Amino acid sequence: MKNPCPGPVTRRTLLQAGALALFSGVRATPALAGAGPRTSDQGGRAKRCLLIYLLGGPSHIDMWDLKPDALSEVRGPFQPICTTAPGMLISEHLPLMAQQAKRFSLVRSLTYPNHDHPFMTYHMLTGRVSPVPLGPNTILPPSRVDHPHMGAVVSKLKHGRPSIPGYVAIPEVRVRMVAAPIAGGGRAGFLGPRYDPLAINEDPRQPLEGLDLTEEVPASRFERRRALLSVIDGRTLASRHAREYATFRDNAADLVRSAGTDRLFSLDEESAALREKYGRHRFGQSLLLSRRLLEGGVSFCAVHFNYMSKCDGWDTHANNFKCLKGELLPMLDQSCSALLADLEARGMLDETLVVIMGEFGRTPRINKNAGRDHWGHCSSVVFAGGGIRGGTVIGASDAEAAYPVDTPVGPPDVVATIYHALGLKPDAVLHDTLLDREMTLCDGQPIRGLF
Repeated sequence: MKNPCPGPVTRRTLLQAGALALFSGVRATPALAGAGPRTSDQGGRAKRCLLIYLLGGPSHIDMWDLKPDALSEVRGPFQPICTTAPGMLISEHLPLMAQQAKRFSLVRSLTYPNHDHPFMTYHMLTGRVSPVPLGPNTILPPSRVDHPHMGAVVSKLKHGRPSIPGYVAIPEVRVRMVAAPIAGGGRAGFLGPRYDPLAINEDPRQPLEGLDLTEEVPASRFERRRALLSVIDGRTLASRHAREYATFRDNAADLVRSAGTDRLFSLDEESAALREKYGRHRFGQSLLLSRRLLEGGVSFCAVHFNYMSKCDGWDTHANNFKCLKGELLPMLDQSCSALLADLEARGMLDETLVVIMGEFGRTPRINKNAGRDHWGHCSSVVFAGGGIRGGTVIGASDAEAAYPVDTPVGPPDVVATIYHALGLKPDAVLHDTLLDREMTLCDGQPIRGLF
């Protein structure tokens, strides 16, 4: 199929075209952790990050990397459409995001040879392989031997406002639906409870319990109670654990006071028109709350897409096209496009990194249930804001979106790119006091060409 949205012919486009012609139908060698190219690109422009994690494994071939010339059992019924970025095509069911294309870039060559939710979720969110073996649907609860979620690392190394949480999860990571336990890889792990996320596991469309002062306890009475408690506790703060507890208590009190005065967690402060633009569904309001929190001083928000849809999230083993067309893609299209436009209008986009990703892609071949199964060998990631060059496509997949044929990158490279954008060096050292060891933030390298 001839590209209906031709862009400028560059050396890179010629190289990609040559690679596609050479490798079409040939299995490329999957990239291993940290296999991405080294770069001297300058990051550090981002002051904050919003991670939109599409848990379940979004179908890259039906969203960001369509193959209209493939066989029908591969390409499916969706068609590509032009975007505002010359030469970039995405799904016809993402028309609003197509209008935002100059504000984001696509990486179409993420690869890792594993197809299990727990393993890949942990790997994508931490940049590390779990120290405890994670097989198919082996959901282990968070542990202090876990590697830290990216948000916890950012909270420790970048966040400087103790009265405002550094890392907020809306909600925490659950590998399946609402009945599933909290999964490992979503908290601070060996960094300790101080850097765990403030977890908003309730529906943000409803008032969040515990963050508002009651009528019976006005601000003046609250401060008197707090002062009295400090006097009583001051006699027993000899141990490290007691001092940590006092820090938690003070931070919690500051948070309650801030929530009451600044209304940081209240979506009622946002206009009805803006709430409609984001979408009144849980996903849209979670993104709006995240924007509000980032604007208020939070350094890292992660919206982990849990039980936000009638479908089983993005795990579309059956009715892939019905779920995508009928619910998932319209929801994503509306909310993410509204987010990017809102950040731009507020002058926040250049200093706010936005990342849209899942744990893997979906199989090129459609199964007997009109679905696509897990596929770790190839998927796509969206980067926007925070110094990212908009309107750019990095990497390419083969004729069936099965394997990368240009610029393969691994999960640690995605994590390294996020750290790099935030001004953190991926090879900076973290100390694990539990096991008395030193570790770098991750083993990956920032993805060349995004900055």
